[in-house]
Amino acid sequence: MPTTEFTIQGLSSDDDLRTVMNAIQDLPCISHSEVDPTTGRTTVEHTSMLSEGDIRAAVEEAGFDTR
Repeated sequence: MPTTEFTIQGLSSDDDLRTVMNAIQDLPCISHSEVDPTTGRTTVEHTSMLSEGDIRAAVEEAGFDTR
């Protein structure tokens, strides 16, 4: 199962974290996701039907930059 890692910028509250987690978990084919609210470090386990670009796009549509 592929694992995608990237950093989310601009997380400053529990609401931000909840928004990002919902955006990721609403995607199909996600088996596990973790976001460190302090560093923004994000790890997502997913099937090969979903690309890193799809995950980043969902986070960016939720209003946060990724790198």
